[in-house]
Amino acid sequence: MSTPAGQRIQALIEANPVMLFMKGTADFPQCGFSARVVQILNHIGVPFKTENVLADPEIREGIKIFSDWPTIPQLYVRGEFVGGCDIVSEMAQSGELQTMLAEKGIVTASA
Repeated sequence: MSTPAGQRIQALIEANPVMLFMKGTADFPQCGFSARVVQILNHIGVPFKTENVLADPEIREGIKIFSDWPTIPQLYVRGEFVGGCDIVSEMAQSGELQTMLAEKGIVTASA
């Protein structure tokens, strides 16, 4: 995406090893799905950054185009799109998320 929103999204993903685009903030999620992903990441003990898509309509729509994924939240790890709430939940439950984070060199409290 060569739009200003696309460039900002790309910069955020590149600057943060674990990046979550969500509704609200980690301290005050504005939807249950975003809250669930924050809860999972906090439980695993992985440091992550968030971008509140509600604060910027261009980012809110741009992230859907960027990832070709229609829903929010969206999790990226080392530049790779992981998925939304259902995928992150399933991966965490199976241990796949923790394995992926370790393989990508992300240190977690549970490691």
